[in-house]
Amino acid sequence: MNAGDIAFPNLGIYLRNVPKSFSVFGFEIAFYGLLIGTGVLAGILMAVHMAKKSGQNADTYWDFAIYAVLFSIIGARIYYVIFAWDYYKDNLLSIFNTRQGGMAIYGGVIAAFITLFVYAKIKKQSALLMGDTAIPGLLLGQVIGRWGNFMNREVFGEYYDGLFSMQLPIAAVRARDISENITAHIPEGANYINVHPTFLYESVWNLGVLVLVLLYWKHRKFNGEACLLYFAGYGLGRFIIEGIRTDTLFIPGTTVPVSQVLSLVMVVFAVVVDVVVRLRMQKKKDGQA
Repeated sequence: MNAGDIAFPNLGIYLRNVPKSFSVFGFEIAFYGLLIGTGVLAGILMAVHMAKKSGQNADTYWDFAIYAVLFSIIGARIYYVIFAWDYYKDNLLSIFNTRQGGMAIYGGVIAAFITLFVYAKIKKQSALLMGDTAIPGLLLGQVIGRWGNFMNREVFGEYYDGLFSMQLPIAAVRARDISENITAHIPEGANYINVHPTFLYESVWNLGVLVLVLLYWKHRKFNGEACLLYFAGYGLGRFIIEGIRTDTLFIPGTTVPVSQVLSLVMVVFAVVVDVVVRLRMQKKKDGQA
């Protein structure tokens, strides 16, 4: 298997010499960054579309996007570095090198929501309504952005030789992402690994959550419910998929995956808040009857 190849042998898909980057007028452009950027732009356009469709001022979302994108990128990198500190502590300059990945979506999401509440307070907007309006865009961005991981040969899972098995050249992936289990299943003399394409699982899962959110958006019972649907839907999928990945970030000093903990918290939070709000609304309705 050549260093640039990617294959899904059990599906009969063989991609030859898939580049990680391309050159334009002497400037090297990574597909990872290009796809992340495409996802961000598509997400903003989706949020603006949702704003127009619901009678809101689209300019508010263009303005918010500038701050959200900036702080989300910073948040995604800080989150990753914090929970992968053992890798970065002896090479601090590598913290600023994002060409090989190292952006944690949870860090970006947390930063985006903090930015949202601060922005809404300053601009005297409804943070919950803005959140509901932006959620479809966030999901669309995640759907597209995961393919940046595909181009980088990262965010894959443990050894797998089933229908969706993905073959990657050993030379094309980060050594720290190859687990002992994967190593134990490398065929004698082979230069490739067989793994779960968890980037694909999450992209497809997020697409399903996006469709669900769009179908339910007009039927929301209160502002913020689309956000709760995102927390529950994305959290559930991420909790399951995170258990398969080999690049899991752990809570310092433990073997507990931090993303699984956050995912579980998101799901529980979403369900509890939704039930409580609905009960309060029903109680208020009954009291007025």
